[in-house]
Amino acid sequence: MAEDDADDRLLAKDALQECGMADNLQFVENGEDLLDYLQRRGKYAGQPPRPRPDVILLDLNMPRKDGRDALREIKTNPELRRIPIIVLTTSSAGVDIERSYELGANSFISKPVAFDALVSIMRTIGQYWFATTALPGQK
Repeated sequence: MAEDDADDRLLAKDALQECGMADNLQFVENGEDLLDYLQRRGKYAGQPPRPRPDVILLDLNMPRKDGRDALREIKTNPELRRIPIIVLTTSSAGVDIERSYELGANSFISKPVAFDALVSIMRTIGQYWFATTALPGQK
C-alpha cells in the first residue's frame, strides 16, 4: 500500500486485520518509494528479496511522486504492469477517476469516512482480488 498519511495507514492496517488480511501487508509512503520497493533500488537495494505484491493499493495525492506518476510508470514497465492497482484515495473527482483508468488502474475507490465502511471495502477487495480472481504468478 502506498499511502503518505500515517493515520490512513493505521486505519487501513486495522481494517485489513479485521478482515484477516494484514499478514503480508507492506507500506510505502510515496510513489518514489513504491517504485524503489518494486524495483529493489534505493533504500530497498540489497535487502532480502520480498515477493512482488499481488495487488497495490495506491493513494493519488502523495509527496515526492504522486500516485498518478507512479501508476503511469508501473503500467508502462513490462516487468510491473501486470500487478493490479486499486486506487484508494480521498478524491471522488471525475477527472481523477477518468485519469486513473486512462493510466491503467484496475479499480478506483474513494476512501470512506467511517471505519466500518473501510472494513467493508477491504473485505470486498480481499474477496474479489484474492478469492475470486486469478492473479499473475498464482497457480
